Amino acid sequence: MLNDLRRRFRHFRRKGAELVQLQQLQSDLLAEATLDSSYLALIIGSCAIATFGLLANSAAVIIGAMIIAPLMLPIRGLAFGALQGEITLFRKGIIAIIIGTLLAVAIAFSLGKLVGIPSYDSEVLARSAPTLLDLGIAIVAGGISGYAKVQPKISGSLAGTAVAVALMPPICVIGLGLSQANWSLSWGAMLLYLTNLLGITLACMLAFLFTGHASLRRAHRALLWTLALTAMLFVPLGIGFFRLVRQAQLETSLKQALLNRTVTFQRLGLLKIQTNWLTDPPEVYLDVRAQDPITPKQVSLLQAFVERETKQSFTLIFIVGQVQEIRANDVSPVGESEENYAGKTKALVS
Repeated sequence: MLNDLRRRFRHFRRKGAELVQLQQLQSDLLAEATLDSSYLALIIGSCAIATFGLLANSAAVIIGAMIIAPLMLPIRGLAFGALQGEITLFRKGIIAIIIGTLLAVAIAFSLGKLVGIPSYDSEVLARSAPTLLDLGIAIVAGGISGYAKVQPKISGSLAGTAVAVALMPPICVIGLGLSQANWSLSWGAMLLYLTNLLGITLACMLAFLFTGHASLRRAHRALLWTLALTAMLFVPLGIGFFRLVRQAQLETSLKQALLNRTVTFQRLGLLKIQTNWLTDPPEVYLDVRAQDPITPKQVSLLQAFVERETKQSFTLIFIVGQVQEIRANDVSPVGESEENYAGKTKALVS
């Protein structure tokens, strides 16, 4: 069975691309990796859209910026140039990526200073805590992007891969973090950007190799370097992943403790619970419905109870929507005749 697999693999490798196909692919990638006015216009446009979307906390606007995805093009050129030892293509790809990245950071920084929003919302904060899951997404999406370049029939999937692995939003978050001197926010976004960049590059290399558009004998050194650089991200991404798992466990324990083991929540309707893990202690926003007001004393007691149950301090913040039951046969307000009350009601309805 093993020999059969080897024979099939050798047959697959012999079906490598023809010289004309390789030359055409290299020419296309060289054009995509060239730093020209069109590329810069796409960088400026996608960065502005992504930054405004992040400031407005609008996922739809951010997705629009992802679809443009100008940085995806030179990354594929960089990957192919490294595999083939094509210095010109590799250099052009590196230059386009560096210039595009620095330009986008500068634009986001300027817009952040200009708008002057004191604090950022969830769309910004979500791009400051990458995990191993983000690396997995980048590798899969990058592989599809590289394969789509050599298989034009599936080129329509490029928009989906651009949305799946976002390159521009993390760069914009770097600039927004720098505009507020928020170093932890900028560092987290930079880690996410490097994760996506290296994941896409590695996956594109593998796609070009397994489709016969590069030789492993020539490409092994570049591939090993890329693998080594990607492996260096495993420690911070692994820490982020285990932190994510721990946070999910704490949120579940917190919700169960509040709903099942407190008298207060027997009289409340919990609509939504959301935790901001970037504060110390984490802030838990509880959107509830209540007929009776919640007092600060109750909140203090609940915080102490939650800390005992979860061994973790939280700041509980209640967003209360009052519930009032009104029926058709309810009496009119005290001190007002039924005739006057009915007249006012009729005037409001008419």
